[in-house]
Amino acid sequence: MPFGSIVGHHSTIASLQTAVSRQRLAHAYLFHGDNSIGKRTTAVSFAQALNCDSAEPTRIDGCGVCRSCQQIEARTHPDYFVIEPDRELATPQIKIEQVREIEQQIVYRPLIGERKICLIDDADRLTISAANALLKTLEEPPDHSLFLLITSRPASLPVTIRSRCQSLRFATPARTDVEAALILKREMPPSDARLLAMISEGRLGEALSTDLKQVRAEQQELLELMSPDSLRSITTLLAAAESVAKADRATELLSWLARWIRDLVIIQVGGDRDQLLHLDHVPVLERYARQAQTDALLSVLSDIDHTLRQATRHLNLQMALENILFRLRDAIMTSVPQPVS
Repeated sequence: MPFGSIVGHHSTIASLQTAVSRQRLAHAYLFHGDNSIGKRTTAVSFAQALNCDSAEPTRIDGCGVCRSCQQIEARTHPDYFVIEPDRELATPQIKIEQVREIEQQIVYRPLIGERKICLIDDADRLTISAANALLKTLEEPPDHSLFLLITSRPASLPVTIRSRCQSLRFATPARTDVEAALILKREMPPSDARLLAMISEGRLGEALSTDLKQVRAEQQELLELMSPDSLRSITTLLAAAESVAKADRATELLSWLARWIRDLVIIQVGGDRDQLLHLDHVPVLERYARQAQTDALLSVLSDIDHTLRQATRHLNLQMALENILFRLRDAIMTSVPQPVS
């Protein structure tokens, strides 16, 4: 994929191109940033740019269609290797055997290119023994080698590994760029693209794979639960908490509740309405915002964030969800607005 097809990361790509043009390319790079924002895509495109058969001396980029670019995309290029965790394992890890195999390959000179390139995805999944084995290679890398480590958790990598890589932080692309990409790639209307861009918090990879129909159904479920009739009914709130918890969807609903509360607070403080997730439901939000207690809303929001962080620690999520729903109800129940007829 040519660099021009990548959404965002222009300054990062420019720094890589400059390093190549000035012959100052490091032996190892650490690409880090949030999940699904284009780190791996950029790494693959960089490998293509370095090996492209159609490369021009003044233009460091891959064409995406030549034999070399296609081989890298398919992972069949003889000078390009990929290490990644076994996704089938309960706890995916990169084992020492995988690193040893690369060590045996990387010492030999490239067969058809100028460099042998090794991409290590989710590098924070290296076992201790695998990290130690990789460290030895990074300490004395062959002149023709290039390592591209990718992670969303750089702090989980040993300091010794990080210190031997040139670090490049990837920022989340602008939401408008993600929306434009979704409109183009998924051929969807702007309103749907905006929703997915916001739900994914700018993570394009996630937005491209998210089921829009499911997201819309989840949004509708939240809006119905926050309707005046539902909020007035203790039975409805208890039944919703029980149903969602039994379906193992408590964290999903909590995330939607958090976004809904943030929308209320944005309206209350006169914030930028372009940041509203439920932009199509502003009249309803405004009616709630006029009577809701801001301090109480922020307290519930804090509680949701805490519950989500503790969700993997065998927390009773049904009870936690019930408590949050009733606290939220109290925060906005001064007089729950009547439905507009």
